[in-house]
Amino acid sequence: MKRQRKPIIVLIVLMFMFVAVISGCGTPGASNNSSSPSASGETGSKEKITLRMTIWGSPEEVAAYKFAIQRFEEKFPNIKVELQHIAADYDTKLTTMVAGNDVPDIAMMESGTIAYPLAEQGKFYNLQEFLDKDPFINVDSLVPNIMYSLEPGNVIGIGPGPESFGLFYNEDIFKEAGIAPPPSKLSEAWTWDEFVDVAKKLTVDKNGKTADDPDFDPKNIKQYGVSASTWWGVYSNFIYSNGGDFVSADGKKFALNEPAAVDALQKMSDLINVYHVSPSPVQAKNIPATNIALQTKKVAMAIDGQWATAGLAQSKFNFNVGVLPVLKDPVTTVVCGMFSMFKSTKHPQEAWELLKALIDPEASIEMITSGTWMPSYKNWYTEPDMLAKWTENLDARPSGYKDAIVDVILTKGHQTPTGYVKNFNKIMDVVNPALDKVWLGQQTAQEAMDAVAAKAQAQVQGRRDIK
Repeated sequence: MKRQRKPIIVLIVLMFMFVAVISGCGTPGASNNSSSPSASGETGSKEKITLRMTIWGSPEEVAAYKFAIQRFEEKFPNIKVELQHIAADYDTKLTTMVAGNDVPDIAMMESGTIAYPLAEQGKFYNLQEFLDKDPFINVDSLVPNIMYSLEPGNVIGIGPGPESFGLFYNEDIFKEAGIAPPPSKLSEAWTWDEFVDVAKKLTVDKNGKTADDPDFDPKNIKQYGVSASTWWGVYSNFIYSNGGDFVSADGKKFALNEPAAVDALQKMSDLINVYHVSPSPVQAKNIPATNIALQTKKVAMAIDGQWATAGLAQSKFNFNVGVLPVLKDPVTTVVCGMFSMFKSTKHPQEAWELLKALIDPEASIEMITSGTWMPSYKNWYTEPDMLAKWTENLDARPSGYKDAIVDVILTKGHQTPTGYVKNFNKIMDVVNPALDKVWLGQQTAQEAMDAVAAKAQAQVQGRRDIK
């Protein structure tokens, strides 16, 4: 029996070791370096090489990139990374560099303005080929909607910091008004009518009358119920929630003049022009950034990206976040920049390892905990210990954050239209002037969208998420 037990014990020990290794490999971005995708220590070569990358961004973002590069160089001592920060006019300068064959190995990209034009010229590697072979990272390990594809199966970029939208608010205003704050759970989300009713009660003129009072003076508003930007990133949430889109499902037809999209756009306009609970684009010029507007009680609520939590945390007042109001189905638009790899790189495997290091949440943990970004790896949302790292005991993470932001981006995220609508910027060049008339109350959404439908249709070139 003893002779038989020894092999069994050895086998059990080996099994534990195997499980430990597998567990580490399956935990992208964990604090243990052995489990990080960028910590494999394996590249295509050990020769001394230099990679060059370009970025834009704030000093805080640049610091995060430098930290990621430092970690990467420590793991791959044969690789030197040259970071080129282009502070202004990024697209023009990078385009000029590419035209002059002065091309970086990796570059930060904005999808609509520069990434797709360069991708259509065949400038980028298909990152799907790397994802298919990499043992540490794959499509399922990433947060949905942070990959950008030229067409299905041809990934041209991966976002390092996804962002979604929420309904931020000043808790003191709600307490003083005796009104229940916005719910944070999807199951309790306000309908649009409930949202408007609350916004009316919290919109106050100089005489103290609220917007649901017959004597309310809309020309002398002291506090708006809500601040809602007229940027497509904001109103896209409600177009999608209402079942609408920018183009039809087959990519052949302009769809902002269809009933679902028109209804959502009109509802946004009505906040300004019918209910007077949100500032017009002209009035908004006198409204400060979300953190100051809420802190100084110029607005009670603000529809904004989760990145607003960074400024809100610094403003030191009682703020919180609720889930967006729902028209038909809860949806949040997921927006982010991306990192792309140029085909001209002489070191594609090393560049891929650098790209993985750049999207590793551990590398940008200060950006994430300060409120600016969210992690790119799904397990940072689903594993309690990793979720706690960036959502608990932090000024930038109020009590409603997990329900209103974290849960929603994983389960109800929708890709940004710049990621799947071909020729998006050209379409919006036609649409935006027409929408200005809607926001100013000069035309209905239906009239404005019908008026430019033919011109917009001429710019429709299909969708990238279908072949």
